Amino acid sequence: MAAQAATPGIAEPFPIFALAHRYLLYDIDVVSYIRREYNICGVLIGSLPQAPQQNVFLGLPVELLPEEARLLAEKGVAHIVNDVVKHKQSFLGNGLSPEERKAYQAALRKQGVGAAKEATKRTNDRKKTALKKKLDTEDWNDIPEDMLRPKAGRKKRGVVEKTKDSAEASVEESDDTLFASTTDSVPSRPTISQTSSVAGSSTESEPYAVTPTTSYPPLQSAPSSEARVSLPKVPPSYPLYKHLHTEGYFLAPGLRFGCQYMAYPGDPLRFHSHFLVNGMDWDQEFDLLDLVGGGRLGTGVKKAFLIGGQEEGGEQRAGGNAGGVKAFCIEWGGM
Repeated sequence: MAAQAATPGIAEPFPIFALAHRYLLYDIDVVSYIRREYNICGVLIGSLPQAPQQNVFLGLPVELLPEEARLLAEKGVAHIVNDVVKHKQSFLGNGLSPEERKAYQAALRKQGVGAAKEATKRTNDRKKTALKKKLDTEDWNDIPEDMLRPKAGRKKRGVVEKTKDSAEASVEESDDTLFASTTDSVPSRPTISQTSSVAGSSTESEPYAVTPTTSYPPLQSAPSSEARVSLPKVPPSYPLYKHLHTEGYFLAPGLRFGCQYMAYPGDPLRFHSHFLVNGMDWDQEFDLLDLVGGGRLGTGVKKAFLIGGQEEGGEQRAGGNAGGVKAFCIEWGGM
């Protein structure tokens, strides 16, 4: 299938990276694209090792269910590649020439220098703002003018301006003290311009170490035969998942409600889920108590409990979007 421009920056088929039996997406453009065009959200799993509390606000990469990855691959809009093999071929093998490697490293260093300059600028701006606020609110030089000659009724320097004669007299009187050399000069009040000039005269900071979330442009989207992975293995509930997705539903993992999927009529950011979904084989036996518990749970959280499966030979008979899938909703009456 020839790659065609799907949206600015996105070309189909795009890669889904298989790593440790997981199917991951690292590019935020791809994540937003499949959410907008194919009703697939995935689950954010990215976190920071040094900030474990960040798991409340997870980020990239996005992990896809095997059903989601397989559906995208069957539609021809994505292909599954082995993440480890692909990166070894592209970065450690003959994938990059020395010139391309140097250009990539230079691009990363340029981004790091820009990030360091921006951070330094923000720090200096905060310092200027804090210093201006401090100078406007209080007198920084609160040293008593007669600190070296203790007596009652001291005055702060700058409150009452001393005359030339009194200043000379105080210096002569304090000549016999240990700190006589320090009394003849008083530090002047610094200005914001002087502070900024000192801050600007510091040596240039080292560039930040930038770790891109994607390996493009060095990593090519077309996978080799060694890096290509077969379609993901899916559970027996996949036909029901595919059927509901064809009907326009967004499906998310349903572990929180004790089911396989949660079905939303639109984007989960805008809608509550309508169904708790469990899929099974057509001739699979199940316990009646599972229906009772699922129906009570679904009704209790204002959702319907939906079960379904693919009819034997239904896909060959139907041949359309339905695929011979039958679905049933169970609600608990009187609740």
